Amino acid sequence: MTPRAIVSEALGTALLVATVIGSAIMAQALTQDVGVLLLANALVTGAMLFVLITILGPLSGAHFNPLVTLIMAARRDLAWGAVLPYLMAQIVGALAGLVLTHAMFDLSLVQVSTHVRGGQGQVLAEAVATFGLIFTIFGGIHARANVPALVGGYITAAYWFTSSTSFANPIMLLARSMTNTPSGIIPSATPSFLAAEVVGGVLAAVLTGWLFRKDA
Repeated sequence: MTPRAIVSEALGTALLVATVIGSAIMAQALTQDVGVLLLANALVTGAMLFVLITILGPLSGAHFNPLVTLIMAARRDLAWGAVLPYLMAQIVGALAGLVLTHAMFDLSLVQVSTHVRGGQGQVLAEAVATFGLIFTIFGGIHARANVPALVGGYITAAYWFTSSTSFANPIMLLARSMTNTPSGIIPSATPSFLAAEVVGGVLAAVLTGWLFRKDA
């Protein structure tokens, strides 16, 4: 762990949050078609993930997600001593990206979402979305494939095939509960979404650990 790695995690998380929230705000300003809005949000997010992971991956691993950080540590691919600094960098980065986005669109900097999301279907979708993301990351690493492209492509697809539109990230869940814009989520829904993300992430970590073990 180096200071550059911590800055990388904070910067990448900030830009990712700004991308997700900002692209939804811009799309809503340009169209009332919900399908077009979702398509724009998905494509922009996927593209930014490809860029950020490609550029910042060599510095920090480009986690931008506490579940990825914790699983990396459990796999001994990251020192446990680096976990807390990584998590703090992700939180700070997310809040900075959130405030920056609100400022860019002349919105109140501090908000609470009123966008109702929830129900068993969406909670299940979050578990599926997170499972798929973790599976994609570690499957890509095992295959020595282009992980930035895989993650960008997966998230673009997951926006569409999951009813929750694929948060798949506790940090994104936090940020989106603090924006009363199209990408927001009402805070009361976050505990169930978070639980689903943890379950999906753990299941994927266990499966990939077995499926891609070195003696396989």
